[in-house]
Amino acid sequence: MPKQVIFTMKLEPELRAEFMAEAEAAHRPASQVLRELVQRQRESREYDKFLRRKVEAGRASMRAGLGQPNDEVEAEFAAWRASVASQA
Repeated sequence: MPKQVIFTMKLEPELRAEFMAEAEAAHRPASQVLRELVQRQRESREYDKFLRRKVEAGRASMRAGLGQPNDEVEAEFAAWRASVASQA
């Protein structure tokens, strides 16, 4: 990707040195390390949104009476594990 802008950021000298050392240790240019950081942050934020939606869907399901309490699920799977273990 061609460079189109210059990005200037004020950092403590120690932080800049650490960043540059990490980029060098990873054998990547600083711009690539920054690009990867931005991508990871975006993915993390998207996963957090996804997880919040899943949790809310589960809570809504429980409020609607469509779920099963944890102790019932645990009992069901304990019985299933015992059944499988006895067949082995």
